[in-house]
Amino acid sequence: MELRERFFGRGERRQGGPPIANPLLVDPPAVGVLFASAPLSLPAESIQATLREYHRDLAEATVELTEVPAPADVQQIPAPPSAIIGLLAWGAHVVKLVGFNAPMPVSVLDSCIAPAHYAPELKQQAYQHAAHVLLYYAGYDADPLEQYVALAAATAALARCGALVALNEQAHTSVPAAVFLPHEEDNGDTLQALRALPLPFFFAGFVKLEVAGEEGVWMRTYGCHTFGLPDLAIRAEGHHRGSAVFTLFSNMLDYLRFEGQTFAAGDTIGTSDGEYLRLRVRQSTEWFLEGNEPLFVLEPLPPEERALWVPPTGQQGGTE
Repeated sequence: MELRERFFGRGERRQGGPPIANPLLVDPPAVGVLFASAPLSLPAESIQATLREYHRDLAEATVELTEVPAPADVQQIPAPPSAIIGLLAWGAHVVKLVGFNAPMPVSVLDSCIAPAHYAPELKQQAYQHAAHVLLYYAGYDADPLEQYVALAAATAALARCGALVALNEQAHTSVPAAVFLPHEEDNGDTLQALRALPLPFFFAGFVKLEVAGEEGVWMRTYGCHTFGLPDLAIRAEGHHRGSAVFTLFSNMLDYLRFEGQTFAAGDTIGTSDGEYLRLRVRQSTEWFLEGNEPLFVLEPLPPEERALWVPPTGQQGGTE
């Protein structure tokens, strides 16, 4: 069956047969990847070799790409650029690739690059990119973490082809594409290293907001609903609290993930540095925390209540 048919999920998936995109997925995770120059140069054999070397679980990875010419009957000046579509696959994973010889919309760049945490020079290069690729999870693993890990591995293969930055639009964040390449610290298991990344690093987002009329700096997550978790927000004293808040949020999300727990408005937590925080829902006046997904705001416990608070059994000193 032709690649284009399988790209759109047509056909019957068979053991040992060519990969077919999962037609039953609804709103799967996606990653955007920016390139400095156009037209895109994405040699399928090279990308396939990179994937197979990436990790032993990808030893039989396949990469199929084809160019999609611009429609000949479109009267547009300048003419619309050609595109590239393809499938990257291994095991239960299938990743759709769609490449464009044109920049991404500025609105997406503003929401993902401006609040991210890496060198300004690379951010400038990202804003000046000339082409981009969209990667969509289209496989058969239902775990959202494994879906994102597959997208990160595909991004790493594109980093070998000159990719600059990877964007997670849903999470309002971006990172250098090279961070997903193997590192010595991975101890030979890069996939496990990806699974161990704090959720707000890339699979969900961590954003700082300076809001007119609000003291301090608001810090919040985006995209945690993908993992069945609430987003978190707090008003911190200043930007210097960013690292501590990032760690707090990461630990709280891990607590929910690995302990199978839930939060509710009114819950109180204690942190390892002696803070006591209470959770509440967003208020209607907090427009900067808007969204349709669950979100909890953390606020310091009033001094008169701190002495009366007793950690729940098993909390052992809080989330950090």
